[in-house]
Amino acid sequence: MAALAAGFINAMAGGGTLVSFPVLLAVGIPPIVANVTNTVALVPGTIGGMWSQRKDFRSQYQRLLKLLPAAIVGGIAGGLLILNTNENTFRSIIPYLILLATLLLAAQGKIKKWVVKRIGQAHTEHHNPAIMLSLVFLASIYGGYFGAGLGVILMAVLGFVTDDSMTRLNFLKQALGFAINLAAAIYFAFSGKVDWMVALVMIFGSLLGGLIGGKLAGKLKPELLRWIVVSAGLIATVIFFLKR
Repeated sequence: MAALAAGFINAMAGGGTLVSFPVLLAVGIPPIVANVTNTVALVPGTIGGMWSQRKDFRSQYQRLLKLLPAAIVGGIAGGLLILNTNENTFRSIIPYLILLATLLLAAQGKIKKWVVKRIGQAHTEHHNPAIMLSLVFLASIYGGYFGAGLGVILMAVLGFVTDDSMTRLNFLKQALGFAINLAAAIYFAFSGKVDWMVALVMIFGSLLGGLIGGKLAGKLKPELLRWIVVSAGLIATVIFFLKR
């Protein structure tokens, strides 16, 4: 059910990890195993969002090729970092990670408005490849390490370093997020840390949830769902702080 809800939330508003990850912890799965399993399980659910915007692929092809290596290497680096983090250390920073992801989701609307406003202003795109690649790489490390709120971070980064329409940037965000999570998931698959029985059930749930979310996207208000998830994230943050 948590994976189905996460897939649905990701399709509608983003932030599904804020539901599925705490549930995995609540049923007794160790934090790092839960994080790794969650990443592997939710990757297939992101394909739907990218597929629905495939018409923008051609316009972003060159830019995607340029940024893809940084996204893949960053995702693997984040995965390497989480697998080399001590279990107790990771447990102690979980409340901060959930709080960060919750605040990013809460700020999503303002970040999108900032991106739209910036696109509307007359200025030149940052063509310095070092700036673009460095920011995407740093965002990708976070994505491989934890991932909740990655879409908001990528949207802010892309709004800063590129000039394009919101719709096209959204496709680029989706494609880069998929590449980051897929790179980390493939690395995790060979780590021995994935709970495959749980992952397989979650993969089915996230795909079904994503499909339902895609069908209902025009009928439900994503803003309402986003604030429900933000509220859940804040509650989870308080609970995990109290457990420390």
